[in-house]
Amino acid sequence: MRNALDPAQLDTAQLDAAIAHVHRAGIPGLFAEVRDGDQIWRGAAGVADTTTGRPVTPDMRHRVGSITKTFTAAAVLQQVDSGRIGLDTPIARYLPSLVPGERGEAITVRMLINHTSGLAEYLPYAYPSLKGFPNAADTRPESLDDNRFTRFHATELIGMGVRAPATGAPGSTPGIYSNTNYLLLGELLEHITGTTARQCITRNVIERAGLRNTELPTGAHIEGPHSHLYEAWFGMIDPPRDYSVFDMSWVGPAAGLISTVTDLNRFYGLLLAGEIVSQASLTQMRRTVPVISQEGKTIEYGLGLYPTEAPGQPTFWGHGGSAWGAGALSATRADGNRQLSVAVNLQRWNTLDPSGKPQPHPIDAALAAFCRLAMYG
Repeated sequence: MRNALDPAQLDTAQLDAAIAHVHRAGIPGLFAEVRDGDQIWRGAAGVADTTTGRPVTPDMRHRVGSITKTFTAAAVLQQVDSGRIGLDTPIARYLPSLVPGERGEAITVRMLINHTSGLAEYLPYAYPSLKGFPNAADTRPESLDDNRFTRFHATELIGMGVRAPATGAPGSTPGIYSNTNYLLLGELLEHITGTTARQCITRNVIERAGLRNTELPTGAHIEGPHSHLYEAWFGMIDPPRDYSVFDMSWVGPAAGLISTVTDLNRFYGLLLAGEIVSQASLTQMRRTVPVISQEGKTIEYGLGLYPTEAPGQPTFWGHGGSAWGAGALSATRADGNRQLSVAVNLQRWNTLDPSGKPQPHPIDAALAAFCRLAMYG
């Protein structure tokens, strides 16, 4: 038994204060679940609707953005475990029409999962006002409204990314983070299993993990209790606008998932315990390479997972995610005993300086402080 004064144990009063501080710093509403062994803290602060004042609650369903990538990667690695997909097999062996020619023979399944394929991001081609993406200063938010109910097909979006100038040679590092990679993985799952990527991920990952409030949606609405999702687009949308109703076919198996903080902690706990993919595949998931994120930062990225590390602290594994108005982070300590999942209902709150660089905001420091407390005590 640990000493009652062990700082790693959950201090619920400190967590309550820290999450409230993030709300006061400018997030309309956020909610989280922190686990430490058999201790569980669930907390929330702020509102789900800025007009009515309806509060957020910890059980709300939420768009979790690129956290979806871990689910998709796990589904692919299950097929690797079964021998139906080769991790280092060229994608052209499976989908020659989508990545044709020498390029398809050079890009492997592994390169798609860890973003070293050199395939460009399709988003600025699908959303014309984001043509400068990821350079925020060269973008405008109009395409968010224009495409609220647009139904994209994955192969249409993949074609945009494949035809765009390559971001690097296949396998070269640092890789460049690109949703095109994960839409291709969705098509790979469909090719191998004979079902849609949504059906495959639902059956083999979501249901296998016993997640009751997690889904890849088919429509534009979030079913069940949820928050409005406020997008600021670097101060260009003022006041921030609600995008909780949005057709997510623009990202699908790359970032379309809806979940809860409780389900996310359960999923990552099982994944890191070797209960979703084999231990051999889990080892592969934790082999990292340098990748440049959409925010322009170099991160160490594995196969749908990346580590969070701090000096003198244990390593956490997980993923973050963003959709229009929605942000989330899930991190589980390598030994599985400490977990954090947090969701926020405002995105891109930073304004830009004249050079286009996002400026620090009080939310940044408050959210980082909450996450440090939740992970390290």
